Amino acid sequence: MRRSARVALATLACLVLTAWVLDRLFPLPLPPHEAGLIVAAADGTPLRTWPSVDGVWRYPVTAEQVSPRYLQAVLNYEDRWFRWHPGVNPFAMLRAAWQWARNGRIVSGGSTLTMQVARMLDPPPRTLRGKLRQVVRALQLEVHFSKDEILTLYLNHAPMGGIVEGVEMASRAYLGKPSKYLSHAEAAMLAALPQAPSRLRPDRAPDKAQAARDKVLDRMAAFGVWSAAEVADARVERVGAQPIRAHWLAPLAAERLRGEARTPAAAARTEGALQLVRSTLEPEVQSTLERMLLDRVDQLPPKVSMAALVMDNASLAVLGYAGSADFSDRARYAYVDMVRGVRSPGSTLKPFLYAIALDEGLIHSESLLSDAPQAFSGYEPGNFQAAFSGPVSVAEALTRSLNVPAVDLLDRVGPQRFAARLRAGGLRLRMAKGATPNLSLILGGAGTTLEELVGAYRALAAGGLAGQPRLTPDAPRVENRIMSEGAAFIVRDILETGGHPDRPFIEAGSRRVAWKTGTSFGFRDAWAVGVTDRHTIGVWVGRPDGTPNPGFFGANIAAPLLKDIAAALPGAAASAPRTPPKNVGVAEICWPLGRALADTDPAHCHQQRTAWTLNGAAPPTLPDRVRPSGQLDTVWIDPDSGLRTTPACRADAQARRVARWPTHLEPFLGPAMRERVGIPAWSPRCVAAGDGAGNLRINGLTPGSVLRPAPGQASARVQLQLLGASGAVWWLLDGRVLRSAPAAATQLIEVATAGAHTVSVVDAGGRFAVVDFSMSLPRAN
Repeated sequence: MRRSARVALATLACLVLTAWVLDRLFPLPLPPHEAGLIVAAADGTPLRTWPSVDGVWRYPVTAEQVSPRYLQAVLNYEDRWFRWHPGVNPFAMLRAAWQWARNGRIVSGGSTLTMQVARMLDPPPRTLRGKLRQVVRALQLEVHFSKDEILTLYLNHAPMGGIVEGVEMASRAYLGKPSKYLSHAEAAMLAALPQAPSRLRPDRAPDKAQAARDKVLDRMAAFGVWSAAEVADARVERVGAQPIRAHWLAPLAAERLRGEARTPAAAARTEGALQLVRSTLEPEVQSTLERMLLDRVDQLPPKVSMAALVMDNASLAVLGYAGSADFSDRARYAYVDMVRGVRSPGSTLKPFLYAIALDEGLIHSESLLSDAPQAFSGYEPGNFQAAFSGPVSVAEALTRSLNVPAVDLLDRVGPQRFAARLRAGGLRLRMAKGATPNLSLILGGAGTTLEELVGAYRALAAGGLAGQPRLTPDAPRVENRIMSEGAAFIVRDILETGGHPDRPFIEAGSRRVAWKTGTSFGFRDAWAVGVTDRHTIGVWVGRPDGTPNPGFFGANIAAPLLKDIAAALPGAAASAPRTPPKNVGVAEICWPLGRALADTDPAHCHQQRTAWTLNGAAPPTLPDRVRPSGQLDTVWIDPDSGLRTTPACRADAQARRVARWPTHLEPFLGPAMRERVGIPAWSPRCVAAGDGAGNLRINGLTPGSVLRPAPGQASARVQLQLLGASGAVWWLLDGRVLRSAPAAATQLIEVATAGAHTVSVVDAGGRFAVVDFSMSLPRAN
C-alpha cells in the first residue's frame, strides 16, 4: 500500500476516533425524562397541564398523530431535502452565505430541519462559532436518530409562542382542536409560527400570522404540493386564535391522577419522556357537569360546595368528575375533593338494606312494616318530617325514606352483617375508633364516600354487581356482588316507579331514573344517587368542613341537580323495557299476615295488595315485637254480650281465630278496620292485663261521644289526659301524629270537620289506648 493511502486511512481513523470521543465527551442534550405532565380525557383532550421543569407546555405526539397537511407544510417550507441530506444541506448553506454577502443581510436561512432541532436542544450563540456548533449537533442527531425520530423531536419541541412548544399543544392552545384535524390554512399558519414565535403569535398578532401563513401557502402552490383550489380556499380563512390560558377541565380529577402518576406503578400510563396520563373522562360530560355546578353555586350560601360523579355502568369508566363546585373559589374549599371525602351518607344506604332483606327471605315488596313510635334497646328513631304513618309497605317505606321501618328491619338483619355485606360489595363504612356497627348505620351513623356510593348503586342497573369506578382506561375492572339480580330488579323498580307490579305499562322511550336521597344529621350533607340504564350518578352538597346547613336536605337541593344531570347526559334519552329475572314473580298478598292470597283465609285478608316476590316466596309479616303469640291469635267471646272475655272469666266463652295487626299499628287503624279485625272491646267484668290497650286509658273523652263546637266557634276542643303510663307517649288524631309529650302532660284535641274521628295514644312499649268519637256541626239557619 502506498504511503499516501496509509496516511489517508490513518487520518480518516483519527477523524472517526476524534468524532467518537467528542460524541462521548459532549453528548446530545436530549430533553429531560421528567419533562412535565398532561392529564388528558378519553379522546386525548388535555384536562390539565403541568409545565415541564423548564416551565414549558408540551403535548407529546408522533408523526402519525399529526395531520398530513402539517407535515407537508413543514417539510416543504422548512426543508424539502430533509429525507436526503446528512443533517446539513451544503447547497442551502452556500446559497444563504452568498445572499448574506451580496445583500449585507440574511435573505434566506440555510438551516435544515435537523439543524433547527439541534438549536432547540442546545441553543447556540448567534455567532459563526455558534453556527458551527449547531452543524456538529445536527450531524450528531443524524448519527443517533432516524429521520422519523428527528421529525418527532421537531413536532414536540418547535417553539410556538410563549410557554407553548410543539404542534399538538399549539393546535389545542390556539385552535382548540387536535393537530390531527388541521385545515390547510391552519397547518400553514402553524408551520410558519416557529420562524418568529413571539412576533407571529395568532392570538396577539393575527395580521402578521396571516401574512406568514400566506407565504407558506404560496410556497405550497409553487411546489405543486397543494392544488391552486386548495390554496385559494385556505386564503379565505381568517386567522383567529383564542388566548393562551390555563383552561382546566376536571382539575381535581387531574390532580388525583397526577399524584398517582408520580408512583412507579404509573409507568404504564405514561407515553414517552413527556408524561401523558389518559383518563376515562368524556369532555362533553365533564363540561356539562361543571357548567351545571357553576350555574347553581351562586344560589348557595357562602362556603357551601358541591360534588358530582358520573359513571358508565357497562365499563365502570368515570365520565364526569367534579370534586368541588368552583375550582377558582377558595372560599368554597375549592381544593377539597369531595368525591373522595368521607361523610355521613344519611339515608342513601336504605336501598341496600331492603335488597339484603329480600335476599334473606324476610320481606317482599309489599310486606307490612310499622311506621310508629318504637324503641329498639333504648334507640328511638324518628322520621325526617317528625310524623308517623302507621302501616306502610316495603315499597312505601323505601320511596318515602321512613326511618323507623328501616331501623326495625336493620335490627332483624343485624348491623354487623349489614356492614359486612356492604364491605364485600366495595362500600366501606368508616366508624369512630373502637366503635362497632349499630342501628344508627342506616340513618348515616358511619362515613363513606361519593365514589363508593356510586360504585355500589351501579348494582341496581347491573344485576346486583357493584363496581369500583375506573378513572383510567387501564385501571383494573373490579366488580363485587352486593345483592342478587332479583333483589336489584325489585329495589330499582321501587325507586324508579314506586314498585307496583300492577301499574300500567310504561312505554319504552320515556326517561326513567331510580334515585334515592339522603340527609345527614344536622343538615351537614345532602345526597342524591341514582341509576339509569347507562349511567350511575351521584351528587353531594354541603360544607367540606362539616358545618350544618339548616334547610338543606337531599330532596330539595341534591335531587334536582341529579335529575338535570341525568337528562343532559348523551345517549340517556330512552330507557329500554326491562324483563324481570326468572326468580322475580308477581303475587297477590294480604295484610296484615303478609302471605299470598291463595294461602290466606278470606276472613284474615283485611287488605289485598300486589307484590314483587323473590324465588316464589311470600314471607309473612315480621314478628310482633310486643305480642309474642303471633299475628294469628285466638280471642274469647262472651256469648251473651258479644264482648271479649277469657275462659277463666267465662267458662262457656267461644273461641274466635283472628288476624292481628302488629301491636304498634293498632292505634293507627280506623274504627272500620278495627271492626273488621273482629276483636270486640273487653267485657267490663273481665279485662286481661298486659294486652295492648289493657293498661292505658284516655280520660276526658268516652267512646261514642259526640262533640259540638261552642257557640260562635268553628271547631270543638277537648282536653285529654292519659292514665296508666309513664315516660314519653305519642298522641294521634285520625292516624296523624300530633306530638310527643310526657305521659303526665295533658293534650288539647281540636276538631273542625264533621264525622267520625279517632284519638289514640301509644307509648314506646307498644301499649296504646283508642277512643272513637264523632263531631257534629250546627245546622245552618
